[in-house]
Amino acid sequence: MGSDYAFGNYLYDLRRKAALTQAELAEKLGITDKAVSKWENGRAKPGTQMLRKLAALYHISVEELLTRREETEIMEITKIVLTGGPCAGKTTAMGRIHEHFENRGYRVLFIPETATELITGGVSPTTCGSVLDFQVELAKLQLAKEAAFERAARTMKAEKILIVCDRGIMDNKAYLEPLDYASWLTKMESSEVDLRDRYDAVFHLVTAAKGAEEAYTLSNNAARSETPEEAVVLDDRLIAAWTGHPHLRVIDNSTDFEDKLRRLLAEIDRFLGEPEPYEIERKYLIDYPDTYWLEHFPSCRKVEIVQTYLNAPEGGERRVRQRGADGSYVYFETVKKPAGADGLKRVEVERRLSEREYLDCLMDADMSRHPIRKTRYCLTWENQYFEIDVYPFWKDKAILEIELPSEDAAVHFPKEIRIQKEVTADLAYKNASLAREIPE
Repeated sequence: MGSDYAFGNYLYDLRRKAALTQAELAEKLGITDKAVSKWENGRAKPGTQMLRKLAALYHISVEELLTRREETEIMEITKIVLTGGPCAGKTTAMGRIHEHFENRGYRVLFIPETATELITGGVSPTTCGSVLDFQVELAKLQLAKEAAFERAARTMKAEKILIVCDRGIMDNKAYLEPLDYASWLTKMESSEVDLRDRYDAVFHLVTAAKGAEEAYTLSNNAARSETPEEAVVLDDRLIAAWTGHPHLRVIDNSTDFEDKLRRLLAEIDRFLGEPEPYEIERKYLIDYPDTYWLEHFPSCRKVEIVQTYLNAPEGGERRVRQRGADGSYVYFETVKKPAGADGLKRVEVERRLSEREYLDCLMDADMSRHPIRKTRYCLTWENQYFEIDVYPFWKDKAILEIELPSEDAAVHFPKEIRIQKEVTADLAYKNASLAREIPE
C-alpha cells in the first residue's frame, strides 16, 4: 500500500536536498504551497509539464521523474487475509469483496483456501503421519501459492491490485498444540512475527456459533465437521493466532448477516483508504497494567517497538517503526495528518520497509526528538482490538488505544484495566510529544 506516497516521498527528498521549503518551491513553480503539500502527502501527482519544471530545477532527467511516477501508478499491491471460524460467511464475503472493489477500480485476486484443497484431495491430518506433518505441508503450499499470485500480480497492467487470501498462514497455529507449534516454526525456518506480519491486514469473521446460532451449518463446506461448541473454541483460537498483527479487525454477529458483510467491506475500505485512509482512534491513560495477566491471557501478544520520528513535510508527522519480538522484526514508515478538530480522525498512510530502507530512513531522523521505546500488548477482548503501550519511563501509568469502526462506537474494557481518563485529543500524550520529554 501507499504507492502514491512513495512518489510523494521521493519528491519530498528532492526538495529537501535542494534546501527548499514548500513555499519556496511553490513560488519557483508558480503554484501554491498546498499543491506541493498534496504531492508530498501522496494525495496528488504533478502533471507532465510540472515534471519538466521539477526536472530542470533539480537537475535530473524528465525520464527519471516519469519513470518514478509510472512505477508508483502500477505497483500498488495489497495483500489481506480473510479468516474466521466455521460458518462465518467467508464464501459469501469473497463474492461481495470482488464486486465491491472491482467497482472501485481494483484488480481483485483470490488465493483459495489451502486446507480445503488438500482435504478434499485426500491429504488431511488423518491421512498424514501427524497433524504437524499436515500443517507443515499446508503452510509450504500456502507460501508457494502466495508467491505465485504476487509474481503474477506484478505482471498485470493495473493501478491497484488487491490480493485476498482465503485464510492465511497463521491459521495453522489454531490447530497445533504449543510444542507442535514450536516444531512447526522450526520446520518453516521462520518466526511468528515474519509469518504473521507478512500480510497488510487481517479481517476475522466470527463464527455463526457465536451470537447467530440458528444460522450455524456445515453443509456448504465438505472439509468441515465441527460442532457449534467446537466452532466457538476454534474461533477463539484463530483470533488468538492472529492477535499481535498491526492491523487485525474482528467482525462479529451483533447485526444481521447482510450488515455483517457491510461492516466487513467498510473495514476493508477504511484500511485501503477509500476514499481517504482515515483512522478513527480513541486513546486512554490507564493505571500501570497487570503485565502477568496480559502475558498469560490467550488472546494477547507482546511486541517490542522502537519508534523514530523523521523530518516531515510541514503540517504532517512522519515516523519509522521497528516492531517484533525475540530478535525478529518488521519495519514500517507512517505519515499522519489530522482530519478533524476533535482529534478522533486522522489521515494515515503506511508502507512496509525492508531493513535497509528502514536504516536509510533513520539517517533523516528528527534530532529534536528521542526515539520512543515501548512494550506493546495487543489484546483482543470481546471482538475489540486494544493496544496497550508500556513505557520504561513510566511506573504508574500506560496508554491504551483502540481503533473504532465509527466515531460513536462504544468501547467495552476488560475489568483488569483501570481507566484514569481519555486523552484522545490531549497533545501531551501523543508519542510525538513524549519523544521530546523522555528523561535522560
